[in-house]
Amino acid sequence: MSSTSRKQQTQKRHRRLRRHLSGTADRPRLAVFRSNNHIYAQLIDDAAQNTLCAASTLDKDLRTNLQTSSTCDASVAVGEMVAQRALAKGIQQVVFDRGGNLYHGRVKALADAAREAGLQF
Repeated sequence: MSSTSRKQQTQKRHRRLRRHLSGTADRPRLAVFRSNNHIYAQLIDDAAQNTLCAASTLDKDLRTNLQTSSTCDASVAVGEMVAQRALAKGIQQVVFDRGGNLYHGRVKALADAAREAGLQF
């Protein structure tokens, strides 16, 4: 049995991923954080250490429309919202950062919805 917790394993995978991923002003990093109850996405310019826009299941306009915030449907809504906010700021190209999570389930649903809404990655 492994001595590290699941969260520590995820953080270790994320650090390993981040060695090769970084966001710039013209191509920011779409970082996804998935907790048990919510999902968060933000566009980050790593060069300036600045968050350009964000969306999550905690946003007021999303909370009223969703039954639960821990489903793939909620992730789809967050993906569409972050893509709309990015396109409003003139951002079309991003680098996807899955945050150490598997590209599966809620993370994949968010990524596919963001692609459908117009982001390119």
